[in-house]
Amino acid sequence: MQDLSLSYHRYSFLGCEFLLWLWFCTSNPDSYNLFDNKNELIEIGNKIVLERNMNNSLEKITIKGEEAGLEEAMLSLKKGSIVKELNLLYKKEDKEWSFTLTGESLSFSNLKTPDIGFIESKKDVEGFVVEKMYLYNSIYSLIDNLYKNYILLRISDKWINITTNIKTWINS
Repeated sequence: MQDLSLSYHRYSFLGCEFLLWLWFCTSNPDSYNLFDNKNELIEIGNKIVLERNMNNSLEKITIKGEEAGLEEAMLSLKKGSIVKELNLLYKKEDKEWSFTLTGESLSFSNLKTPDIGFIESKKDVEGFVVEKMYLYNSIYSLIDNLYKNYILLRISDKWINITTNIKTWINS
């Protein structure tokens, strides 16, 4: 059996590639629809972290801000950087989630769920907790499903065309 830490490091690129694929799909919604439902949408949020290993020195680029342009991030991709973190906005019907996803481990941070109201009495506590757990679980399920779709594409014959399209997108 293979050592777990060895597997973690060997396949950690998949998470970073998944983030790049998500970014590509959100930038090309007409060509790559992530959802069957028209009431769902995922967008790039206000932070992208890229990393490039060059001559044994690590270069880290962070683009952050509400009105930050992605030109520097695209330039960094052209130079061979990989996406390490991606802040995402997920909208479903009238609800909106915001969270950051780390590529290496697919871990979540800064998860903000839609507002669900206030606790006005002790009776409301249980409902509040159940609703909050449902909202958290919605995002976990979303990423599980998107990652599953990515892996199924990754092992299919379609992946060659997708990588070609991603390279064209980066270099455009």
